[in-house]
Amino acid sequence: MTTATPRKIDPSVIVPLAQYAGQRAERRRQISEIKKNRRLEVGPFATFYFESYATMLHQVQEMLFIEKGGDAQLPDELAAYNPLIPQGAELVATVMFEIDDPVRRARALGALGGIEHKAFIRVGGETVRGVAEDDQERSREDGKASSVQFMRFPFTPAQIAAFKSGKGEVVVGFDHPNYGHMAVMSDAVRQALSADFA
Repeated sequence: MTTATPRKIDPSVIVPLAQYAGQRAERRRQISEIKKNRRLEVGPFATFYFESYATMLHQVQEMLFIEKGGDAQLPDELAAYNPLIPQGAELVATVMFEIDDPVRRARALGALGGIEHKAFIRVGGETVRGVAEDDQERSREDGKASSVQFMRFPFTPAQIAAFKSGKGEVVVGFDHPNYGHMAVMSDAVRQALSADFA
């Protein structure tokens, strides 16, 4: 019997800094293997990075390693990243709008206000709407969207079954008037994400 994926990072699993430094290269290699099947490009410049316990644990360890804030820093990192771990009936994604040129980026994001309410996953003939993290406003009053969005996609038991069945297509996209792009999820990504459900 396989053990269930943890749904929350406990402080007891955090590797001390000196020990982590010695493991860092190998851990980064492992997480990049995991992340390979947890990303999906949608349209010309949006990428969905589907989060998990493993990706968030890595993020916390990296933040502690880079910022060297020690025990005092840990509660803030756990408060920031624990909410992005899927809880068994959802997928959680960090959506990044990646445009290198600052002028093009400002123009594109200026036309994408409200996009955090326009993401969806379609599976088994049903649409699962993305719910924006409400920790802060993701579109400014001037209508400019943030280049980083955090979204959760709450699934019903029937939608989970359809997703895990491997039958039909899973489509991820936006129905925003200025960014109406969609992409079909590959079987490898679908299989990896199926493990996020309880």
